[in-house]
Amino acid sequence: MVILQNISWQLLPGQHWVILGANGSGKTSLLCALTGYLTPTAGEVEVLGQRYGHSDWRQLRLKVGLVSSAIRQQIPPGESALETVVSGRYAMIDFWGKMTVADRRRARRILEQIECRELADRPWLFLSQGERQRVLIGRSLMGKPALLILDEPCAGLDPAAREHFLRFLQRLGRNLRAPTLVLVTHHVEEIVPVFSHVLILKNARVMVQGPKKSNLTSATLSEAFGQAAKLRQKRSRYTLELRGRAGSWLKLNRTATNTKPRR
Repeated sequence: MVILQNISWQLLPGQHWVILGANGSGKTSLLCALTGYLTPTAGEVEVLGQRYGHSDWRQLRLKVGLVSSAIRQQIPPGESALETVVSGRYAMIDFWGKMTVADRRRARRILEQIECRELADRPWLFLSQGERQRVLIGRSLMGKPALLILDEPCAGLDPAAREHFLRFLQRLGRNLRAPTLVLVTHHVEEIVPVFSHVLILKNARVMVQGPKKSNLTSATLSEAFGQAAKLRQKRSRYTLELRGRAGSWLKLNRTATNTKPRR
């Protein structure tokens, strides 16, 4: 069984990418290949100038931040936000190491950067879903990654929490010192302006890739999802409509665009 084939994709400095595709299109498999958990049977995978099979993938993973539901579910309920952030330096879940003064100092700076300074001592159990996602990003930043992969980070967030998180993501991506961002999602309304490029998968292959402006279109989304779709843009954000059986257009993925971002 082939789960990915004919994939040719390159990320360059200064680009932030979105990976889109229907269920079963290969998004998760591509992430597993990028992070060294899936070995290709042909071709090469090179991350940050190091080639799979020729480098220590355990050390390379320390330079690749990953925020996913799988990690979120493994954080101990009693672990503080500060400890969770520090654990990212050692690629460790359920932090048991000795926290140095330098670790604590850097983790507090990161908590301030992700706008969670007041959560330092709060246990994981008492963080909201949105706060948990930010803390996991902080955990990734602790390792000073050059690449930060966000695997459906808005899953489980209510509309208000999702919008606050997306605005935070926009501010993070605009920081000149931010790592390259890769966002995996099904929802076009989660594509904030900072994302410059899109990779759309279909049937385990690359359908289109390149600059967002020319590749994120009604036509490409219709083909990717196998249904007539109409992409609309307003104030640098997107909504999607699908044609129903009766021929009418059904609006999906509504998002607030008429409020001022939080500073």
